[in-house]
Amino acid sequence: MNDNRNNLLREAIEDVTLDELKNLKGALDLYNKIYGFSAEAVYKGSQILQEMTKEADLRFISFTANLVSTGLRGLFADMVKKGFFDVVITTGGTIDHDIARGMGGKYYKGSFDFNDKELREMSIHRLGNILVPFESYGKVVEDTVRKFTPEILKDKKEWSGYELLWEFGKRINDDNSILRAAYERRVPVIVPGILDGSFGTNIFIQSQLQGLKLNLFEDEREIKDRIFSCRKSGALMIGGGISKHHTIWWNQFKDGLDYAIYLTTAQEYDGSLSGAKPREAVSWNKIRPEASQVVIYGDATVILPLLASSLIK
Repeated sequence: MNDNRNNLLREAIEDVTLDELKNLKGALDLYNKIYGFSAEAVYKGSQILQEMTKEADLRFISFTANLVSTGLRGLFADMVKKGFFDVVITTGGTIDHDIARGMGGKYYKGSFDFNDKELREMSIHRLGNILVPFESYGKVVEDTVRKFTPEILKDKKEWSGYELLWEFGKRINDDNSILRAAYERRVPVIVPGILDGSFGTNIFIQSQLQGLKLNLFEDEREIKDRIFSCRKSGALMIGGGISKHHTIWWNQFKDGLDYAIYLTTAQEYDGSLSGAKPREAVSWNKIRPEASQVVIYGDATVILPLLASSLIK
Protein backbone atom coordinates (compact mmCIF):
# COMPACT_ATOMS: atom_id res chain seq x y z
CA MET A 1 0.00 0.00 0.00
CA ASN A 2 2.79 2.43 0.90
CA ASP A 3 4.61 1.66 -2.36
CA ASN A 4 1.45 2.39 -4.35
CA ARG A 5 0.97 5.62 -2.42
CA ASN A 6 4.53 6.75 -3.03
CA ASN A 7 4.16 5.99 -6.74
CA LEU A 8 1.10 8.22 -6.92
CA LEU A 9 2.62 11.10 -4.94
CA ARG A 10 5.63 11.72 -7.16
CA GLU A 11 5.10 15.03 -8.98
CA ALA A 12 4.07 18.02 -6.88
CA ILE A 13 1.91 20.84 -8.25
CA GLU A 14 4.00 23.97 -8.84
CA ASP A 15 2.79 27.57 -8.74
CA VAL A 16 3.38 29.90 -11.67
CA THR A 17 3.99 33.66 -11.76
CA LEU A 18 3.43 36.43 -14.27
CA ASP A 19 7.09 36.39 -15.30
CA GLU A 20 6.69 32.83 -16.53
CA LEU A 21 3.92 33.88 -18.93
CA LYS A 22 6.03 36.18 -21.08
CA ASN A 23 6.13 33.71 -23.95
CA LEU A 24 2.33 33.56 -24.03
CA LYS A 25 1.84 37.26 -24.69
CA GLY A 26 2.36 36.91 -28.44
CA ALA A 27 -0.35 34.23 -28.58
CA LEU A 28 -3.01 36.88 -28.00
CA ASP A 29 -2.18 38.54 -31.33
CA LEU A 30 -2.54 35.13 -32.97
CA TYR A 31 -5.95 34.71 -31.36
CA ASN A 32 -6.98 38.05 -32.81
CA LYS A 33 -5.95 36.80 -36.26
CA ILE A 34 -7.74 33.48 -35.80
CA TYR A 35 -10.72 35.40 -34.39
CA GLY A 36 -13.41 32.76 -34.90
CA PHE A 37 -15.52 31.40 -32.09
CA SER A 38 -13.77 31.38 -28.68
CA ALA A 39 -10.58 33.03 -29.98
CA GLU A 40 -12.44 36.34 -30.31
CA ALA A 41 -13.65 36.18 -26.70
CA VAL A 42 -10.16 35.44 -25.34
CA TYR A 43 -8.62 38.32 -27.26
CA LYS A 44 -11.46 40.70 -26.32
CA GLY A 45 -11.10 39.67 -22.69
CA SER A 46 -7.40 40.49 -22.76
CA GLN A 47 -8.14 43.95 -24.16
CA ILE A 48 -10.81 44.66 -21.53
CA LEU A 49 -8.48 43.42 -18.78
CA GLN A 50 -5.74 45.81 -19.88
CA GLU A 51 -8.15 48.75 -20.08
CA MET A 52 -9.76 47.87 -16.76
CA THR A 53 -6.47 47.71 -14.87
CA LYS A 54 -5.54 51.12 -16.26
CA GLU A 55 -8.85 53.01 -16.09
CA ALA A 56 -10.84 51.56 -13.19
CA ASP A 57 -9.96 52.83 -9.74
CA LEU A 58 -11.59 49.81 -8.08
CA ARG A 59 -10.70 46.41 -9.52
CA PHE A 60 -12.10 43.11 -8.29
CA ILE A 61 -10.95 39.58 -8.94
CA SER A 62 -13.25 36.76 -7.91
CA PHE A 63 -12.59 33.04 -8.24
CA THR A 64 -13.55 29.66 -6.87
CA ALA A 65 -11.37 27.67 -4.49
CA ASN A 66 -10.70 24.66 -6.73
CA LEU A 67 -8.29 26.80 -8.77
CA VAL A 68 -6.11 27.43 -5.72
CA SER A 69 -5.23 23.74 -5.63
CA THR A 70 -3.51 24.23 -9.02
CA GLY A 71 -0.48 26.23 -10.11
CA LEU A 72 -2.78 29.20 -10.67
CA ARG A 73 -2.42 29.92 -6.96
CA GLY A 74 0.92 31.63 -7.57
CA LEU A 75 -0.54 33.61 -10.45
CA PHE A 76 -3.39 34.93 -8.29
CA ALA A 77 -0.87 35.94 -5.62
CA ASP A 78 1.40 37.61 -8.17
CA MET A 79 -1.43 39.65 -9.72
CA VAL A 80 -2.39 40.88 -6.26
CA LYS A 81 1.25 41.53 -5.35
CA LYS A 82 1.82 43.59 -8.48
CA GLY A 83 -1.20 45.79 -7.77
CA PHE A 84 -3.56 44.73 -10.56
CA PHE A 85 -6.48 44.11 -8.20
CA ASP A 86 -7.82 45.96 -5.15
CA VAL A 87 -10.30 43.42 -3.76
CA VAL A 88 -10.34 39.62 -3.82
CA ILE A 89 -13.69 37.84 -3.44
CA THR A 90 -13.53 34.07 -3.14
CA THR A 91 -14.81 30.98 -1.34
CA GLY A 92 -13.84 29.22 1.87
CA GLY A 93 -11.72 26.55 0.25
CA THR A 94 -9.32 29.21 -1.05
CA ILE A 95 -8.22 29.86 2.53
CA ASP A 96 -7.84 26.13 3.14
CA HIS A 97 -5.69 25.46 0.07
CA ASP A 98 -3.61 28.60 0.50
CA ILE A 99 -2.82 27.87 4.14
CA ALA A 100 -2.29 24.15 3.52
CA ARG A 101 0.18 24.75 0.68
CA GLY A 102 1.71 27.86 2.26
CA MET A 103 2.46 26.01 5.49
CA GLY A 104 4.24 23.09 3.87
CA GLY A 105 1.52 20.84 2.51
CA LYS A 106 2.11 19.49 -0.99
CA TYR A 107 -0.47 18.67 -3.66
CA TYR A 108 0.35 16.23 -6.45
CA LYS A 109 -0.42 15.52 -10.10
CA GLY A 110 -2.98 12.74 -10.52
CA SER A 111 -5.84 11.67 -12.78
CA PHE A 112 -9.60 12.05 -12.98
CA ASP A 113 -9.77 8.28 -13.48
CA PHE A 114 -8.17 7.05 -10.26
CA ASN A 115 -10.16 4.70 -8.06
CA ASP A 116 -11.48 6.83 -5.19
CA LYS A 117 -12.07 3.88 -2.87
CA GLU A 118 -8.40 2.98 -3.22
CA LEU A 119 -7.35 6.61 -2.74
CA ARG A 120 -9.32 6.77 0.50
CA GLU A 121 -7.64 3.61 1.74
CA MET A 122 -4.28 5.31 1.00
CA SER A 123 -5.34 8.50 2.86
CA ILE A 124 -5.43 10.64 -0.28
CA HIS A 125 -8.14 13.13 -1.27
CA ARG A 126 -8.84 13.70 -4.98
CA LEU A 127 -9.74 17.14 -6.32
CA GLY A 128 -10.33 16.53 -10.03
CA ASN A 129 -6.96 15.29 -11.27
CA ILE A 130 -5.07 16.67 -8.26
CA LEU A 131 -4.11 14.49 -5.32
CA VAL A 132 -4.18 15.93 -1.80
CA PRO A 133 -2.68 13.69 0.90
CA PHE A 134 -4.65 13.79 4.12
CA GLU A 135 -1.60 15.08 5.98
CA SER A 136 -1.22 17.99 3.53
CA TYR A 137 -4.68 19.41 4.11
CA GLY A 138 -6.89 19.20 7.18
CA LYS A 139 -4.17 18.69 9.75
CA VAL A 140 -2.07 21.56 8.36
CA VAL A 141 -5.01 23.97 8.48
CA GLU A 142 -6.05 22.83 11.95
CA ASP A 143 -2.52 23.10 13.34
CA THR A 144 -2.03 26.55 11.78
CA VAL A 145 -5.25 27.96 13.24
CA ARG A 146 -4.52 26.45 16.64
CA LYS A 147 -0.96 27.80 16.62
CA PHE A 148 -1.62 31.39 15.55
CA THR A 149 -5.02 32.18 17.08
CA PRO A 150 -3.73 32.82 20.64
CA GLU A 151 -1.20 35.43 19.50
CA ILE A 152 -3.74 37.03 17.13
CA LEU A 153 -6.22 37.33 20.00
CA LYS A 154 -3.67 39.19 22.15
CA ASP A 155 -4.52 42.36 20.20
CA LYS A 156 -8.29 41.98 20.27
CA LYS A 157 -11.01 39.33 20.35
CA GLU A 158 -13.23 40.59 17.53
CA TRP A 159 -12.03 40.65 13.93
CA SER A 160 -13.47 41.30 10.53
CA GLY A 161 -12.96 38.42 8.13
CA TYR A 162 -10.48 40.22 5.89
CA GLU A 163 -8.40 41.53 8.82
CA LEU A 164 -8.26 38.04 10.33
CA LEU A 165 -7.03 36.70 6.98
CA TRP A 166 -4.35 39.41 6.88
CA GLU A 167 -3.15 38.17 10.26
CA PHE A 168 -2.81 34.64 8.94
CA GLY A 169 -1.24 35.91 5.71
CA LYS A 170 1.37 37.80 7.75
CA ARG A 171 2.45 34.48 9.25
CA ILE A 172 2.71 32.54 5.97
CA ASN A 173 6.28 32.56 4.68
CA ASP A 174 5.54 31.73 1.04
CA ASP A 175 5.87 34.10 -1.93
CA ASN A 176 3.12 32.19 -3.76
CA SER A 177 0.57 32.66 -0.98
CA ILE A 178 -2.53 34.66 -1.86
CA LEU A 179 -3.11 35.58 1.78
CA ARG A 180 0.51 36.71 2.14
CA ALA A 181 0.27 38.90 -0.96
CA ALA A 182 -3.02 40.36 0.26
CA TYR A 183 -1.50 41.18 3.65
CA GLU A 184 1.53 42.85 2.07
CA ARG A 185 -0.60 44.98 -0.29
CA ARG A 186 -3.44 45.48 2.23
CA VAL A 187 -5.89 44.02 -0.29
CA PRO A 188 -9.01 42.70 1.47
CA VAL A 189 -9.83 39.07 0.81
CA ILE A 190 -13.60 38.86 1.19
CA VAL A 191 -15.02 35.38 1.79
CA PRO A 192 -18.80 35.55 2.27
CA GLY A 193 -18.92 31.80 2.94
CA ILE A 194 -15.91 31.83 5.24
CA LEU A 195 -17.33 29.11 7.52
CA ASP A 196 -17.65 26.65 4.64
CA GLY A 197 -14.39 24.74 4.93
CA SER A 198 -11.63 23.57 7.22
CA PHE A 199 -10.48 27.08 8.17
CA GLY A 200 -14.05 28.11 8.99
CA THR A 201 -14.64 25.04 11.12
CA ASN A 202 -11.41 25.62 13.00
CA ILE A 203 -12.06 29.29 13.72
CA PHE A 204 -15.52 28.26 14.95
CA ILE A 205 -13.78 25.89 17.37
CA GLN A 206 -11.50 28.75 18.48
CA SER A 207 -14.57 30.91 19.05
CA GLN A 208 -15.78 28.28 21.49
CA LEU A 209 -12.41 27.76 23.18
CA GLN A 210 -10.83 31.22 23.16
CA GLY A 211 -13.63 33.70 22.53
CA LEU A 212 -12.70 34.63 18.95
CA LYS A 213 -15.45 36.76 17.41
CA LEU A 214 -15.93 37.19 13.68
CA ASN A 215 -17.69 40.33 12.45
CA LEU A 216 -18.59 39.80 8.79
CA PHE A 217 -20.57 43.04 8.73
CA GLU A 218 -17.19 44.79 8.69
CA ASP A 219 -16.34 42.94 5.48
CA GLU A 220 -19.53 44.27 3.91
CA ARG A 221 -18.78 47.77 5.17
CA GLU A 222 -15.34 47.61 3.55
CA ILE A 223 -16.84 46.68 0.18
CA LYS A 224 -19.58 49.29 0.57
CA ASP A 225 -17.12 52.08 1.34
CA ARG A 226 -14.95 51.21 -1.64
CA ILE A 227 -17.90 50.90 -4.02
CA PHE A 228 -19.49 54.19 -2.96
CA SER A 229 -16.24 56.13 -3.28
CA CYS A 230 -15.00 54.78 -6.61
CA ARG A 231 -15.27 56.42 -10.01
CA LYS A 232 -15.13 53.28 -12.17
CA SER A 233 -15.14 49.63 -11.15
CA GLY A 234 -14.22 46.48 -13.01
CA ALA A 235 -14.05 42.78 -12.27
CA LEU A 236 -12.43 39.64 -13.57
CA MET A 237 -14.77 36.85 -12.42
CA ILE A 238 -13.54 33.29 -12.74
CA GLY A 239 -16.17 30.66 -12.13
CA GLY A 240 -19.54 31.29 -10.54
CA GLY A 241 -21.31 30.81 -7.25
CA ILE A 242 -21.11 33.11 -4.25
CA SER A 243 -17.83 34.80 -5.24
CA LYS A 244 -19.22 35.91 -8.61
CA HIS A 245 -22.54 36.99 -7.16
CA HIS A 246 -21.06 38.94 -4.26
CA THR A 247 -18.95 40.89 -6.74
CA ILE A 248 -21.79 41.93 -9.02
CA TRP A 249 -24.25 42.32 -6.14
CA TRP A 250 -22.35 45.14 -4.47
CA ASN A 251 -21.65 46.86 -7.77
CA GLN A 252 -25.35 47.34 -8.43
CA PHE A 253 -25.29 50.10 -5.81
CA LYS A 254 -23.16 52.23 -8.12
CA ASP A 255 -25.36 51.31 -11.11
CA GLY A 256 -23.11 48.47 -12.14
CA LEU A 257 -19.61 47.48 -13.18
CA ASP A 258 -17.92 49.50 -15.90
CA TYR A 259 -15.80 46.48 -16.92
CA ALA A 260 -16.79 42.82 -16.61
CA ILE A 261 -14.97 39.69 -17.71
CA TYR A 262 -16.62 36.34 -17.08
CA LEU A 263 -14.48 33.20 -17.42
CA THR A 264 -16.66 30.15 -16.92
CA THR A 265 -17.68 26.67 -17.98
CA ALA A 266 -21.29 27.12 -16.78
CA GLN A 267 -24.21 27.53 -19.19
CA GLU A 268 -27.26 29.75 -18.78
CA TYR A 269 -29.98 27.24 -19.77
CA ASP A 270 -30.75 26.24 -16.15
CA GLY A 271 -31.14 29.83 -14.93
CA SER A 272 -28.25 29.58 -12.49
CA LEU A 273 -26.22 32.61 -11.48
CA SER A 274 -23.04 30.72 -12.37
CA GLY A 275 -24.15 30.41 -16.00
CA ALA A 276 -25.84 33.80 -16.34
CA LYS A 277 -24.25 36.03 -18.98
CA PRO A 278 -23.28 39.67 -18.43
CA ARG A 279 -26.39 40.83 -20.31
CA GLU A 280 -28.60 39.31 -17.58
CA ALA A 281 -26.66 41.27 -14.94
CA VAL A 282 -27.49 44.44 -16.88
CA SER A 283 -31.17 43.88 -16.06
CA TRP A 284 -30.28 43.86 -12.35
CA ASN A 285 -28.15 47.04 -12.54
CA LYS A 286 -25.09 44.93 -11.70
CA ILE A 287 -23.34 45.74 -14.98
CA ARG A 288 -23.82 49.01 -16.82
CA PRO A 289 -25.51 48.73 -20.25
CA GLU A 290 -22.55 50.49 -21.85
CA ALA A 291 -19.92 48.47 -19.92
CA SER A 292 -17.03 46.78 -21.65
CA GLN A 293 -17.92 43.14 -21.10
CA VAL A 294 -17.27 39.64 -22.38
CA VAL A 295 -17.97 36.04 -21.40
CA ILE A 296 -15.25 33.50 -22.15
CA TYR A 297 -16.12 29.81 -22.06
CA GLY A 298 -13.27 27.56 -21.05
CA ASP A 299 -11.17 26.01 -18.32
CA ALA A 300 -9.48 28.71 -16.24
CA THR A 301 -6.27 26.68 -16.03
CA VAL A 302 -5.99 27.07 -19.80
CA ILE A 303 -7.49 30.54 -20.37
CA LEU A 304 -6.35 32.58 -17.36
CA PRO A 305 -2.60 32.39 -18.13
CA LEU A 306 -3.35 33.78 -21.61
CA LEU A 307 -5.42 36.64 -20.18
CA ALA A 308 -2.88 37.39 -17.46
CA SER A 309 -0.05 37.54 -19.97
CA SER A 310 -1.63 40.72 -21.37
CA LEU A 311 -0.74 42.45 -18.09
CA ILE A 312 2.98 41.99 -18.62
CA LYS A 313 4.69 45.21 -19.74
